[in-house]
Amino acid sequence: MSRVFINRCGPAARPLRSLPRYNAGVAAVFAFSLAAGTASAQTFGFATLQPGSLNHTSAAAIAKVLKEKAGMNVLVQPTSGDTAILPMVNRGEAEFGNGNIFEMHNAYEGAMPGGKMTNLRIIGVMHTLRTGFWVRKDSGMTTVADLRGKRVGWGFSAMPTIGVLGHAMIAAGGLTEKDIKPVLVPNVIRGADDFVSGAADTFQFAFGAPKVREVDASVGGTRFLETDEKLMPEARKFFKWAYLTSISPAPIFIGVTKPMKTFSFDNMIYTNARVKDEVVYKVLETMEKFKPDLVTIQPVLREFSAAAGYKTYDVPYHAGALKYFKERNLQPAALQ
Repeated sequence: MSRVFINRCGPAARPLRSLPRYNAGVAAVFAFSLAAGTASAQTFGFATLQPGSLNHTSAAAIAKVLKEKAGMNVLVQPTSGDTAILPMVNRGEAEFGNGNIFEMHNAYEGAMPGGKMTNLRIIGVMHTLRTGFWVRKDSGMTTVADLRGKRVGWGFSAMPTIGVLGHAMIAAGGLTEKDIKPVLVPNVIRGADDFVSGAADTFQFAFGAPKVREVDASVGGTRFLETDEKLMPEARKFFKWAYLTSISPAPIFIGVTKPMKTFSFDNMIYTNARVKDEVVYKVLETMEKFKPDLVTIQPVLREFSAAAGYKTYDVPYHAGALKYFKERNLQPAALQ
């Protein structure tokens, strides 16, 4: 008996020369080569926020480096917000996602629509998210407390975590929702656009996002509002993973005119538990090895490292990430 191989490269399938039984080993090698080629051509989805956001730029940077340096075909998939990203990754519709740790905890513990998303796994902390409120530079406002009675982007129906974050950040200014005039928006991009149009007196975003620079140029300059360190215990009642970091005037810190403290928390890259260990291992290995290439596209990724990205959180880490950390004798750091 002979085996017939089909050539599917041409316009019509044609039988190739029959191979005798004793060449079955050659056939096996041929089949393995085809399978390997298929695996290397696999497309990995990376779910993230809309263009103009910090996370979209980070996802684009990581996807580009993984493709060019590791041969991984990673497709960036913009969405409306974390209510879309987290379920996509949990269901395996996208292999990777990025977002803050509060979003991950809520999803994993079932505090978001859709029930407990127990397939989520942490790869590591990408970088610190430094966030807060910007106002027009000629507004006269300098601190978060000055938002009393002002129109503030609020609600964030497509990004409910940002809604909670808003409560925490105004609490760090001694305010509650009753002290402001909420302007309902679905996401941070819309909130920034409302600020530019004059429908809001401030907008909430993260440093490093292209949208912040765009807004600053559109309105003739912005000022970033300072957080009161003494009121952080009030903020942590809403957002327990928050901490303060120091910032100073610099190109990335748009609207910062003096050294100050700003509201901060960790921004994660995560995956699905069913993604192969070697894939996740390769992601971390490539990000560390080619970090300068990441920073060229997304400057905030200069903070990324495996050591800094391994912290004690309730959401589990992926087995491939744990293997990477173990081989480098890394231990999880306690939260600040």
